[in-house]
Amino acid sequence: MMMKKVLTILCALALSAAAFAQTAEEIVARMDAQMNEIETDGFSMTMEIKIPILGSMSTRAYTKGDNLRMEAEVMGEKVITWQSADTEWTYTPSKNTIEIENHTSEKKSDEQENMQMFHDTTEGYDLSIKKETEDAWYILCKKNKSNKDKDAPKTMDLVVAKGSYYPMSLSAKVKGITVTMRDLGFDVTDADVTFDPSQYPGVEIVDKR
Repeated sequence: MMMKKVLTILCALALSAAAFAQTAEEIVARMDAQMNEIETDGFSMTMEIKIPILGSMSTRAYTKGDNLRMEAEVMGEKVITWQSADTEWTYTPSKNTIEIENHTSEKKSDEQENMQMFHDTTEGYDLSIKKETEDAWYILCKKNKSNKDKDAPKTMDLVVAKGSYYPMSLSAKVKGITVTMRDLGFDVTDADVTFDPSQYPGVEIVDKR
């Protein structure tokens, strides 16, 4: 009798779990909803680009509204860039200079375009759950025939956190170049994305506007 009760309980639990099972499309839809709710507060993420022979480049980007700040290291050269709707500031520590230039708000930066990829995951892609852990879903995105964008990657790997439904990372490979976006944060302040000259005393300002 005891064994029969145990089997009955296990069957009930299995049926309950099946009822709450989610498809990859449903998980991504929940992720999109979460991203839309928090987007106005701004968010940050790390982008890694791996290029054959040349190696890797890492950028930490912060965005809020029309403002953006990027911290990058390219070929050993560190650079910090701020962007507003109409102005761009670039600080190069090795030169001890900050260059100011006009910025066209209609033209999104590569980083803003990459961030938008989190919203466009389902468009033109077939989704499937590759694996699942206690903390996350690992979703494979395969380009389908309806996707006519020649530059779109054939596959993307998306990781979504359980509980919060926040994206944890997104990786894609295009023309031999691998791009990974990870370590998203959602507590960006105005100060994080606004250039403050008082923080850089003694740095030469070169105004190219």
